[in-house]
This record gives sequence, C-alpha cells and structure tokens, in this order.
Amino acid sequence: MSNFDPHPRISVILVTWNSAATLTRCLGCLAAQTLKDFEVVLVDNGSTDGSLDGMESRWPGLILRVERLDENRGFAAANNLGARLARGEWLAMLNADAFPEPDWLEKLLRAAERNPEFSFFASRQLQANSPQLLDGAGDALHISGLAWRRYASWPAAQFGLEPEEVFSPCAAAGLYSRQAFLQVGGFDEDFFSYHEDVDLGFRLRLQGFRCLYVPDAVVQHVGSATLGAQSDFALYHWQRNFIWSFIQNMPSAFLWEALPAHLMANFIYQINYTLRGRGGVLLKAKKDALRGLSRALRKRREIQKTRKASSVELLWSMERGWLQPYLLGYHIRKISHQPSAISHKP
Repeated sequence: MSNFDPHPRISVILVTWNSAATLTRCLGCLAAQTLKDFEVVLVDNGSTDGSLDGMESRWPGLILRVERLDENRGFAAANNLGARLARGEWLAMLNADAFPEPDWLEKLLRAAERNPEFSFFASRQLQANSPQLLDGAGDALHISGLAWRRYASWPAAQFGLEPEEVFSPCAAAGLYSRQAFLQVGGFDEDFFSYHEDVDLGFRLRLQGFRCLYVPDAVVQHVGSATLGAQSDFALYHWQRNFIWSFIQNMPSAFLWEALPAHLMANFIYQINYTLRGRGGVLLKAKKDALRGLSRALRKRREIQKTRKASSVELLWSMERGWLQPYLLGYHIRKISHQPSAISHKP
C-alpha cells in the first residue's frame, strides 16, 4: 500500500473482474480527484486478463490496497470484503466501468456533511458512450419489488437536475456511511450480483436511514441503461433476487396488499421473455427463488425483528402505480422523439 494514511475520510471500494478495458481509466479518474483524503480498496474477483499486473507500482499517487481473490465470489461478497478492510468513515462504491468527474468525491462528502439526516447518497450517472443521456439518478423501488434507475436513458439536460430524496443509490457509484453499511450486514452475499444494491437500500431504509440524490456528483458509466439489454446471467440473477428481496424486506403491514402486484410482475415478465425466446432463464430463476424460500423467510424474521422505520415511512419511499414499471420503455421512446430532447449537453 502506497502513501499510507491510517484515517482517510472515504474508502473507495472498487470490485474488478477481467476489467482491463476500463480499469485504467477508472483509476485515472480517482487519481485526479480534487478531494485527496481517501483510499482505494480494490478487490479482484479472480481476474485472468492481466489487468492487475504491477497494479500497486503503477499508481504511486493513490493510497491503494489490492486484495486478490482466487475465484469470482460475486459483486456482493467482494464489496463486503472491501468494506471490512476499509478504514474510512464513508464507503464510496464504484464500478470499474464508472468514471467519476474530478470533484465526485468532494461533492458527495460535502452533501454528507451538509445533510446529516441522510446516511447514503446517490450519484448522477451519465451513459459513458452517450453522455447526453442519463444512466440513472438514484434507484426507485416499486411496491411489487421491481426496481429501476430513475431517468435511465432520459436527456441529461432536462432531468435529474435537483437534489432529492430517493429510495437508494445504484452501487455503481454510491456513498454509504460505513457504520450504517456494517450495521445492516452489508450486501446479501446469497444474491451474488444484481439487485443487491436495492436490497441493501431496503434494509437501510428499514433501519430508518435515508438516501439523498446528489446531482452535482457525476460519473460516466459504461453499463447499459437500455431496458431489456441483458445477458442470461444478469436476467437470471435479477429475476431471482428481486423475489428474495421482496420476501425478506417487505413489512408485514402491507406484505399481503403488495403480493398481488409482486405476482403480477412475475407473470408479466415470464410471458414477456417467453415470447422473446428466453422464458427458460426466467423459469429457472423462479424455481431457484422458491428453493431458497426457507432461507429467505429466516432472514425475514431477523430483518423485521429489528426494523425501526414505520410502515408509512417505507410506503412513502416506494413507487405505487400499478402499471408504472411496465411503462418505463414507453416514456423513454416518447421523450426520445421530442426534437429538443437530446440537442443539449449536460
């Protein structure tokens, strides 16, 4: 580890897996941060592409710790390991394909200091290949258990411009109080990857913690924001994990009221992807979710036993329109046909 500082304000947790195509740019963006009081904890999930060769010596200006795992243990487990190794008061989660602006950490820390009633923070994400479009402005959670990135693929010049409370951050570029993160147990490692950040946000919400969207904390993110553009791996984990998160976290006060919306979401997506020739992936996800149901129910008992937030507070933080999750693509298409929609730079 270079430039050792025993008490950095922020620990940037950077999980990699065969990230040679983007890692150098990501670390370069971190080296250029205006805020210097941070460390980088890089946890590698068994990369075989040589992306970590000589890593420590290549970035002498960073306080950098590299932890090499012998296999891919998943996004959730690797981030949890990084959090345990971190020494900062704040944990900044950053994907290797996310490229922060030079004042990203400075803006996030300033928001945290000025808004002590919030314990985790969402960044403004732009699509790296089309920066005139948003990749997300924090995450939204629907009463059905479905989640999405707010304003994904909407014009950055027109949307996501104001700070506001959101359900949770996208973990591609989010800031968390380390104390709050560890208090709720970090990411659920059974999820492996996908929807694990929404699940973490749900458990933080259940403990009474709140999330603020910080529009001037900007990153460019390569990850696709196009609805439905997913590998079978991503589709499987997303569809399995959103069921587990719903079962484990939804408060009893409106669990049964929300259950029809949850079942409808499962049915609609099963039909939709079956018509696309990918129904087998979803069917496997549903079967495996049911196989893990007893474990999810055990977790539910522990999570709900320690809940601090009221049911009303939680309901207020969620989206509730019955058709809302299914109209996201329609809204994107509608706004993309407006002549002025993408004519401005963010």
